[in-house]
Amino acid sequence: MMNQRKIGKFIAEMRKAQGFTQRQLADTLCISDKTISKWECGKGLPEVSLMLPLCEALHITVNDLLSGERVSPVDYQKKAEKNIMDLMKENEENRKKMALSIITVAITVIAVCALIVIASYIDLPTVVRIILIVGAVFVAVAGIAAGAMLNIKAGYFECPYCKELFVPSMNEYVKSYHTFTKRRLTCPKCGKTGMCKHRVTR
Repeated sequence: MMNQRKIGKFIAEMRKAQGFTQRQLADTLCISDKTISKWECGKGLPEVSLMLPLCEALHITVNDLLSGERVSPVDYQKKAEKNIMDLMKENEENRKKMALSIITVAITVIAVCALIVIASYIDLPTVVRIILIVGAVFVAVAGIAAGAMLNIKAGYFECPYCKELFVPSMNEYVKSYHTFTKRRLTCPKCGKTGMCKHRVTR
């Protein structure tokens, strides 16, 4: 996996070495300084379309960026292969998280329906019936929360306007209107709100 903290620290070091503030670097890339701050804090990686412009601004290679350090000519090929493998592993893990989130939600729906049917149609003492209903509510909340946490970590959301890839906060994710593959979110890069497509890979 890519070491986002190491890469973020490296971006900050190279930015300072070039004499840029976060705002100046952001203006060079036509993005917000909040995005630069997010990268430097290790909370995300630059999207593919921004990697080359970022590397040009910082006078580094993409291999340096993904390694989180200057790569010597001797180690260049070895590091490049490792970075490619790390990206492939990250994409594969995102696919697994997406599948697991779907399975979690499906199991939750089945369990909740089963508890409600039992509580509604089987002759049971009132106390047991209440316990089953409360249990159904608890299972629904826990299952949906678990599914949401897995889903939000499974890849990125793509802004329909500037194509920025980003991960929303849990609060924004939960409150947003959504379809099966898209959510209405605000892009941290361009600030526009729209139906952002969920992408598992970069």
